[in-house]
Amino acid sequence: MESRSNRVGGRWNDMSCEEKSNVIQEEIKRISKLPSNSVYAIHRHKVLNKINHLLSVQRTLLQEKELELLFTQLSL
Repeated sequence: MESRSNRVGGRWNDMSCEEKSNVIQEEIKRISKLPSNSVYAIHRHKVLNKINHLLSVQRTLLQEKELELLFTQLSL
């Protein structure tokens, strides 16, 4: 049986850069609706910003792995 992280990671790998960016933007909008002092929201927003940054630059193999790991951990 395939683990959830493998399914999410596989879905992430199948997406175009534009689709990835759209998913992240939608999640940022959702998180923005949470209380601004929420530790969860603050952390999630930092992770989403890191993903956005990695999506916007030419990545090394290590950064590509980090991006995949960050997305998988978000469980979007």
